[in-house]
Amino acid sequence: MKLESFWQATAPTFTGAASGELPAKADVVVVGGGFTGLSAAYNLALAGVDVVVLEAGDVLSQASGRNGGHCNTGVSQNFASLVESLGLEQASIYYHAYTEAVDYVQSIVRDEAIDCDFIRTGKLKLASKAKHFPSLVKTYELLKRTVDSNVELIDASHIRDEVGSDAFHGGLLQKGGGQMHMGKFGIGLAQAAAEKGAAIYPQTPVTGLQQIDGHRYRVSTSRGDIDAGRVLLATGTSDKGPFSWFQRRIVPVGSFIIATEPLAPAKLQAALINNRTYVTSLNIGNYFRTTADNRLIFGGRARFAISNPTSDARSGGVLRTGLGELFPSLANANIDYCWGGLVDMTADRLPRAGEHEGLFYSMGYSGHGTQMSVYMGKVMAALVTGKPVSNPWQRSNWAAMPGYFGKPWFLPVAGLYYKAKDKVS
Repeated sequence: MKLESFWQATAPTFTGAASGELPAKADVVVVGGGFTGLSAAYNLALAGVDVVVLEAGDVLSQASGRNGGHCNTGVSQNFASLVESLGLEQASIYYHAYTEAVDYVQSIVRDEAIDCDFIRTGKLKLASKAKHFPSLVKTYELLKRTVDSNVELIDASHIRDEVGSDAFHGGLLQKGGGQMHMGKFGIGLAQAAAEKGAAIYPQTPVTGLQQIDGHRYRVSTSRGDIDAGRVLLATGTSDKGPFSWFQRRIVPVGSFIIATEPLAPAKLQAALINNRTYVTSLNIGNYFRTTADNRLIFGGRARFAISNPTSDARSGGVLRTGLGELFPSLANANIDYCWGGLVDMTADRLPRAGEHEGLFYSMGYSGHGTQMSVYMGKVMAALVTGKPVSNPWQRSNWAAMPGYFGKPWFLPVAGLYYKAKDKVS
């Protein structure tokens, strides 16, 4: 079993990195070489803007290359609960933004001819307990009436037509959801950005940000300084570098994933009949999907811990047990890859994007970011150049979390709480 991301291990090599010294100045400096940063650079370069991307590690080395491979429509929260807390109008804006985000990913795949196994077969949320199904019914009725006429409810008597498991008691199908090979897509996006003129510098961590005037900053790096007319932070959960204001507002939460060996196609199809993306209804639940080479990608929180090789391996054991419980027919499948990544979680699990002290930013996707990060790259490219654009995640206030200064000391306690909640709810 390899302790590395399947997406990263099987992605093509990025050949578009800039060479030589850093430029003395740039119209826009993007900090972060994940989906947000690469999408922003792609759109800025298309518009003829002089853009530099600075990435502390390799392109796609963090969350964008270490996720479960889902690219779904719909908000990450229960839509009915979101309506209760924010109102139908605002919740609907968020819901439609995710649909537009998946559409935008699909358009880039098409326009740039990125070979990344993109398919759009829908997302199925599975009721892990019989008493979870009424909540899915409530959400289905609200979605059908307001924002998604194409949603479908599957009751317990028909759920076996979707999944070859006795563990589920119905499901909610959102038909616009998609999936793709995240590594192939990300490298394809990076190559496209570089071909359009973006200068992408991997292995170039940002060490300092000094405001010169308004939006203009001196960006210090391990390779020298750049005078930036605008700076876009696309750093996600980064706990290194001069980003303390953001670190107090984002909690890094570990999410862990395993990938099986390639399986017999008939055996895999018997388990996941319609080849969708799947997520269970537990607080500490699972998400899963197949790959083009007939693997099962199976993930979840597993343990409330930070990702590192030891933690990833222990979490992989938890996931393997969970896989066998949900799909006994696959319990003996060999595990080829096991990895973890950090989710950039906000207090309300909604992204944030805007401007703080002259710095532009987009982050906090809270485990639902593969589509939204790409979409927000386009939005932020417009914002930093002063073009009119609708930003769904602009909020008037983004308060720091009380008692939190960037180190998630409370994760084990949160894990115990959600485990207990899953037992009784």
